[in-house]
Amino acid sequence: MKRHPVAKASDIPPGGRKIVRAGAAEVGLFNVGGEIRAYRNVCPHAGAPVCSGRVSGTSMPSRVYEYIYGMEGCILRCPWHGWEFDLRTGEHLVDPQNRLKAVPVENEALERIPLEQSDGTVYVLLPG
Repeated sequence: MKRHPVAKASDIPPGGRKIVRAGAAEVGLFNVGGEIRAYRNVCPHAGAPVCSGRVSGTSMPSRVYEYIYGMEGCILRCPWHGWEFDLRTGEHLVDPQNRLKAVPVENEALERIPLEQSDGTVYVLLPG
């Protein structure tokens, strides 16, 4: 795996996003609840630049005529066709078989998150 320095951790505050280039790949970095997630900037549906889409919440399951809004800051909506993805998992909300392609990153300080930070810099790890 090759390390690509792509951002300072401080560049991505909670709720923030940064789209970067790592080698030949365009990657969206998202700070979701204090954890940085990285995804390829390609929607699995039609190849849209999904990481430039709106980050928001979504309508939750509810009874007829009852509208409950939830998951604020955890939903990425594709700018072309509105497909919604959970930023915590990369899964499409309706069909979990469709998911964003996660980009592995590592972190020396936080073993439970796949993220690498050194001297405040976030590194994306890509093959080759």
